[in-house]
Amino acid sequence: MTYFQKQYQGKVTKFNLVIWIKIRFMESQLKLRKLTEAALDYQRKMTHPIIFWFAMLAKLPSAVFWRLKIKTLDTEKCEVTIPYFWRSQNPFKSIYFAALAGAAELSTGALCQLALAGNGQFSMLVVDFRAEYSKKANTKTTFSCHQGSELFDLIGGMQIGETAQLTMISEGKNSSDETVAKFYVTWSFKRKN
Repeated sequence: MTYFQKQYQGKVTKFNLVIWIKIRFMESQLKLRKLTEAALDYQRKMTHPIIFWFAMLAKLPSAVFWRLKIKTLDTEKCEVTIPYFWRSQNPFKSIYFAALAGAAELSTGALCQLALAGNGQFSMLVVDFRAEYSKKANTKTTFSCHQGSELFDLIGGMQIGETAQLTMISEGKNSSDETVAKFYVTWSFKRKN
């Protein structure tokens, strides 16, 4: 029984309903996943345009070449955008399939790195990759992965020496909110000493 139910058993008024909604909202906010200091630092760096640009230049130069940007990165989702312009296009006037795959992989990989940050030593590796293309990508495309909760639960429950896999889905939508492609990226994780 919640605090509200104890205080207002059976007495439902408009005022009580408003109070109940506020209390439920506060309870849901308390249940939100707390990020470690390392994860907060990673989140700040990956969403800061200049720091992200230098990090990608050092570790993943193709992301700089294609102008990938992390639009959103939190415990629930990651969104990555890729523009349609001369560096990302193929001869058929659409975004090159490898550029789309890079944006999709980044949307899942950044979420993985966020979940791992500050939780000990892990190794991670892509072990399977599948793609479904459904529409020509000839506008800015946003790839979204909404499996943060599932990923954080998996990482949080792993013991030292244990391995686990998770297939993460990244869906790419154009500026008209139509699905362009769907990528299935299977990540393998191993918790180290």
